This record gives sequence, structure tokens and C-alpha cells, in this order.
Amino acid sequence: MQKTKLRWGVLGTARIADANVAGIRKSKNGELVAIASRDIEKARAWAQERDVPHYFGSYDEMLASDLIDAVYVPLPNALHAEWSIRAAEHHKHVLCEKPAATNPQDVERMIAAAQENGVKIMEAFMFRFHPQTERVRQLVADQAIGETRIIRATFDFYLRRPHDVRWSKDLGGGALMDVGCYCVNIATLLAGMPPHRVTASAVWADTGVDMSLVGTLEFPNGVLALIDCSFNVGRTMQQWVEISGTDGLIKVAEPFRIREEDTAIVIDRCEATSPIESITIEGAHEYHLMVEHFADAVLSNTELSYTLGESLANMQTMGALLESARTGRRVEVNT
Repeated sequence: MQKTKLRWGVLGTARIADANVAGIRKSKNGELVAIASRDIEKARAWAQERDVPHYFGSYDEMLASDLIDAVYVPLPNALHAEWSIRAAEHHKHVLCEKPAATNPQDVERMIAAAQENGVKIMEAFMFRFHPQTERVRQLVADQAIGETRIIRATFDFYLRRPHDVRWSKDLGGGALMDVGCYCVNIATLLAGMPPHRVTASAVWADTGVDMSLVGTLEFPNGVLALIDCSFNVGRTMQQWVEISGTDGLIKVAEPFRIREEDTAIVIDRCEATSPIESITIEGAHEYHLMVEHFADAVLSNTELSYTLGESLANMQTMGALLESARTGRRVEVNT
């Protein structure tokens, strides 16, 4: 008899896990059954607070358990590939927090592990599953503003905690890895292909990670994208995307961290005789939609709509951006 629900375990107690936990709890095809931490008391407290029936004081112990079918990995960036691969080797499906890894070689290892062990691994870019994202993509593909020329994407905030893991070079920190990855991802989605050349400049923190980074992505079809990301901008989160075309402009105020309330896509055709158009998108919980899609793909053994191949292209672009920021050179993207 085919399973109707995917049994989830969470690998670690990072704060970001709660957003995904909420998505699992909203889903029709998933249930949260276990949490693992290297600290058994922390695992017990986390499980009791969230009414999770099982907890483990070891990641490997949970992965070896028959209680779960899939894991969500919200560990620091440098640990994503290692524990995704180990989960795959235990024949567990994996939803891995973004970025999938910290270099392209590790994403390639994740692809191989998924194939060799017959499991699915997906990077958790939740915004890709919100109906707003699909509507923007379709508007661009349908040339609602003519031919796309320039994409601008921003994701900035102020990281005030001095000991946060995102300041750590060894743990894969930095603004590009944390929030700039979203900008690269949506630019690639809207351009319809990965970039082939990039340039970037960065301001470096004392810890060796990029504190702020701006970059230019050049696409083979002539589209340019301008991205910026930062850990030291503003008092609140700043995020937006604009797409400039030959016939107008599309503006998205909340492209990544999207509220559950209705949102709006604005189309400005830049002519005095053309009124500004606002398209309302019904509110949705992007984590809910993401985990439900992932569980559907596992339970029915169908293809994921967002693949590790796309994750690899994203990581190749980010690697090239960091190389350009360090060297001051224009860098070819190795795809």
C-alpha cells in the first residue's frame, strides 16, 4: 500500500528550522516525527516545546532510524553537503537549506549520492514555490514588458549578532551565501538560463566573509542582471526585484521572504497613456507549498520542479562572483 504521508526528521535545532516545521505541519502529505541534535537535552527540549514524538542525541542515530523517510537539513552552510550525502546513504530523502553547499564540487557529490541511493535531494529555495514567483516568470516569458534587458535583485539586512555562524568563513558564511544566493537564483530563473560571465565587488568582514557584495551577471541571450546583498544595510530587511524590458518594467516588492497575505506585482509600461497595472496574487505559505511539493514528488516518485542541476548552476555562479570580488577580474562561469 502506497504511503500517503512523508515522515520527516529535522537535523539540528537552528532557528530557521521553525519556518519549515510550520510548512510541514500545514501540509496534507507530511508529518514531523523526529528531531536530532548533538545535545540530547537540547533535542528533548525542542521536541517537547513543539510536540514532536521522537528525539535523538545524534544525527547518525536519527538517520539510521526507521521512524523517518526524509530529513530537513538546516545546519550551517558548510555542513549541508556532508549531512545531505550521509542522509542519502541511509536512504533518506533530503530537503536541504540553501545554499545546497559552499562549492560546485560538493553539489556534484550530492547529485551522485542521490542517484546512487535512489533518493531525492532538493535545495530549499522556498520562494520558487510561491505563486507570485511563477506569475512573474510567466509574465517575463510572455514578454508582458517586451524583451527582457535588465534584472535588478536586492536582498539586504543588518546582521547584528557578532557570533552568528554567518560571520564564519569556515562554516560557509557571507552575504552572498546567505541572501545573495536568492538574487542569483531569481535572476537565472527570469533570464531563462545561467550567466556565462560575472563581475563583482565586495566589502570584507574581519572574519574573511563578504559583508556586502554587488555583482553583474551577463547572460548568453544579452540579458544583464545587477544584484546586491549585505549584512549591514538598514534596520529591517530590504528585498525587491525589478525587470526592465523594451516595453516597460515589472516590480516585485517581496520576491523572497513573502508574507502569507495577498501580494502585488506591478507592471509599469512607462508611457503616459498606459496606466500602471497591479496584479494581485493570493496569499500563500511558501514553505508549506515547498514541502508539499517535495513530499508529493517522493511519494509518487515524480520529478522535482527545482533540481540539483539548477542548484549546481547557482553555486557555479556564486563561486565565480566570489572569485571576481577577490581578484577584481571579470570571470567566466564554469558550467
